[in-house]
Amino acid sequence: MAENTQQQRKVIADAVVSMDGYTSTGPEDDMSWAMAHISSEQSELMYEGIWRGVSTAVLGRVNWEGFTSVWPGLTSDPSSSARTRDLGNWLATVEKVVFSTTLQQTDLDKAEWTNARISRDPEAQVRALKAAPGRDILVINSASIIKALLKADLIDELHMTVIPATLGAGVRLLPDGLASTWRLSHTTTIPTTGAVALCYRRP
Repeated sequence: MAENTQQQRKVIADAVVSMDGYTSTGPEDDMSWAMAHISSEQSELMYEGIWRGVSTAVLGRVNWEGFTSVWPGLTSDPSSSARTRDLGNWLATVEKVVFSTTLQQTDLDKAEWTNARISRDPEAQVRALKAAPGRDILVINSASIIKALLKADLIDELHMTVIPATLGAGVRLLPDGLASTWRLSHTTTIPTTGAVALCYRRP
């Protein structure tokens, strides 16, 4: 019998975070505090280096509702950059798993985006995804999911982009009570916005 040499998929978590450790101001966060970075050309180039190697995107309800209300317009806007349109097309068609306790599959099917399904259990679903064929798995800026997967020791690579702003309160990216060790893989400085992107991997 031939040996199975398939490499297990990596789970990559990516999030923006304020200098005081928050990834959003709360449920109604408008992301205005991070938009200069998110929309910068250097940020687009850096992020492209991540999503090009991904075949499954993971996100929560808040990001699903926010992204599907904004990204179709950005993708079809001729004034958007080529990289923005490429990312929008990728988001629209890539396999997506949306973790929510309130949304139903019919809610997802109403959106312009395709290839999305509901799941209730982040840990069990991500374990199954890691064992399935495919390229890497990307958790997109969803703090609750990142916290759950960190506690379950399921994140292989953690990207945190520190924005030069303090929020004072909101949703923290990292869970309380979790002790873990990481290795710094690389850093990227975004001079136009003053943001610093940190990539950590498990040793």
